[in-house]
Amino acid sequence: MTNPSPAATMLPRLMGVLNITPDSFSDGGQFTSVEAALAQAKLLIEQGASVIDVGGESTRPGATRLTPVEEQARVLPVIEALMFLPQVANGSAVLSIDTMNSSTARLAVEAGVGIVNDVSGGQADSQMFATLAQVLAMRPDARYVLGHWHSFELGAGAVQQTDDIVASVTAELKARVALAEASGLKRQQIIVDPGLGFGKDSAQNRQLIEGFNTLASLELPILIGASRKRFLAFEIAEAKGIGLADVTAEQRDEATAELSVWLWQHSLTSKKTDQLWGFRVHNVQANIDAMRVAAALRFAH
Repeated sequence: MTNPSPAATMLPRLMGVLNITPDSFSDGGQFTSVEAALAQAKLLIEQGASVIDVGGESTRPGATRLTPVEEQARVLPVIEALMFLPQVANGSAVLSIDTMNSSTARLAVEAGVGIVNDVSGGQADSQMFATLAQVLAMRPDARYVLGHWHSFELGAGAVQQTDDIVASVTAELKARVALAEASGLKRQQIIVDPGLGFGKDSAQNRQLIEGFNTLASLELPILIGASRKRFLAFEIAEAKGIGLADVTAEQRDEATAELSVWLWQHSLTSKKTDQLWGFRVHNVQANIDAMRVAAALRFAH
């Protein structure tokens, strides 16, 4: 029997995006029915996702905020259906709720969700930290993804003004984590997300990616959410000499996979793989294929 590649157990986890929204920038309207969402979740898991991130509210620039009741009407029926998937039932795949509302987070965790992914880092709902401290207390395996969004109230399109985005994001994440811990959340349950695309311009997003080692100094696992983001489209358009509107979803997926490979290899070289918790992606197949090829080449004998 052939021994597995040394990288086989080192590949970062992939969190598959499942948007139950009519207006997400990339796939809005595709998976709004329970049947369509269930089929997509099955596909993402078959392709290699170990986490399915269910979201009911778009966070694209200019998106209208939903009420928690509207959000829950979208996501809870899907979560209930997904709980019956064999991979979810046996624990090989975990459900995540992408929400900024504490009431939605509570209901999702009570329904069996194992991860709460909050891109606002608790800024959108002042009760988020206290609520999660309570509902996650009996779930030591559950996790909270605390995202960075400078000046949340100004919206995703308001670019953070700073001379050092890496230092700023690292410091602000550290402060938000301290607030979460003071509210009763366990540090070992927290994952941080530098919030690529949320209040950052293209140059700042690149700097954050290149500054991964500084982010890793927080000594917390890190989730990277670059998938199909606008800054990748800018890079593609500039490289190919085309308009931003001419960049296809396929090209964004290719760029996402290339970034995933680069950052994963960087974490290997810098011995920061423990900090690289995973990637949140729309196209799981493209990302896992790229990383498997990179692993085969890196560890070839």
